[in-house]
Amino acid sequence: MFLLYPPNQALALPPASEIPEEVLRAQPGLQARSPVDNQPLTAGEALQLQAALAARPETGSVSPEVERLIFLLKLRKGLRDLFPFLFP
Repeated sequence: MFLLYPPNQALALPPASEIPEEVLRAQPGLQARSPVDNQPLTAGEALQLQAALAARPETGSVSPEVERLIFLLKLRKGLRDLFPFLFP
């Protein structure tokens, strides 16, 4: 029966209105999202925001108390890996 009615080859092709994936990959992405509040930005606004964030001075480190707590938590995790029976 398939010999009498050959399949239509055009059914396997995508519609003509669809843009090929290779063309979409080659196009540069002009949409951006703000890393601050995830709002959509244009390319120019994204460049301005990146420049403003790069020019901003770093906000320093955390307080010594927090650094000590982080150290103690890392130490506890290391000891727990070595001696799991000590920390239930």
